[in-house]
Amino acid sequence: MKKLAATIFFDAFALTLLGLIIVMSASSTYSIVKFDNVFHLFNAHVLKVIMGVGLMILFCFIPYDIYKEYSKPAIIFITIVLFLTLFFAPEVKGAGRRFELGPLSFQPSDAAKLILMMHLSALMVAKKDILDNFKHGFLFLFFWVVVVAGLILVQPNVSNAVLIVAVSLTMMYVGGAKLAHIASTTFFSLIGAGSAAMIFPHSRGRIMTFIHSFSNGGDINLQVKQALYGLGSGGLFGVGMGHSRQSNLFLPEAYGDFIFAIFGEELGFIGSVILMLCFVLFFIAGILIAKKTKDPFGQLLAFGITFSTTLYAFVNIAVATGFFPTTGLPLPFISYGGTSLIFLCVSVGILVNIALANSKDAPVREKQAAEGAKA
Repeated sequence: MKKLAATIFFDAFALTLLGLIIVMSASSTYSIVKFDNVFHLFNAHVLKVIMGVGLMILFCFIPYDIYKEYSKPAIIFITIVLFLTLFFAPEVKGAGRRFELGPLSFQPSDAAKLILMMHLSALMVAKKDILDNFKHGFLFLFFWVVVVAGLILVQPNVSNAVLIVAVSLTMMYVGGAKLAHIASTTFFSLIGAGSAAMIFPHSRGRIMTFIHSFSNGGDINLQVKQALYGLGSGGLFGVGMGHSRQSNLFLPEAYGDFIFAIFGEELGFIGSVILMLCFVLFFIAGILIAKKTKDPFGQLLAFGITFSTTLYAFVNIAVATGFFPTTGLPLPFISYGGTSLIFLCVSVGILVNIALANSKDAPVREKQAAEGAKA
């Protein structure tokens, strides 16, 4: 388990450092034009990386059992914050998703995603005997998913809400919920999310443009078109670090959601494949940690963190390559970001702690599990 913990930590750390380099390249032209300082966005990102890595190290040493005890007050608190976001968060590009706190911004949905995974893990352990009961077990857990995802949906942040539901339902299936309950809930969730997506103008526009691109052979949108130009011009080995052409304002906000296109342009197909393999390595190591963890709460939380991080990564890549409609979700560890990067680093620290705790305390945990089963 110690080797798996080291794999997770250094994989995440290496991706974060690589993200620093790519953000510098992708944001330099925009920083000059917008702020008259080539390092403006890079400096802001460095601060967030330092905070994130510091918290990652800190959470490696905080016993993960504590999250089970405080998951309920935490989920109530973040629910209230999400509710307040709807009324007090400043509107940016038609959505109110974050609070500005001086040089930093706080996006509650990033914290809510992690807290929800903690609370679901705790509830599944507490209700393991009735989880297969739709009314008294399954719906009790799914209530919190609806509350959190629903508040994020109406910000509006449709894509994030959909992925949170997907991660939650997958965790519940792994935790012992019936496949029939998962399937029926997924069906109605898709109907609800699809209806909501068509209500909000920005998401409706993205979906319809994506659909029309198949029927008439047109482009999905400007960002995807320029992203594909960047990926195509990168060739096999790329144009070289810092030599991206698309970052010269051809690809809007290239340092954010579409940073994978800059990565592919500068490091080519080989670099892009290596990046995806890093996320595959993260997934394999995280799943092995979850599998080898003796404590059910730790198992479920480790799985949730691993699956969520990997899912968000490959959805972002799918968007940048035109396979999914534009979502506005960052590429984990790589994209310029604030709370998304910080809470991602916190999640990695928790995952490492789960691995380390079960590595050194395996005999003790096995004894505790056996005693709990007898009781």
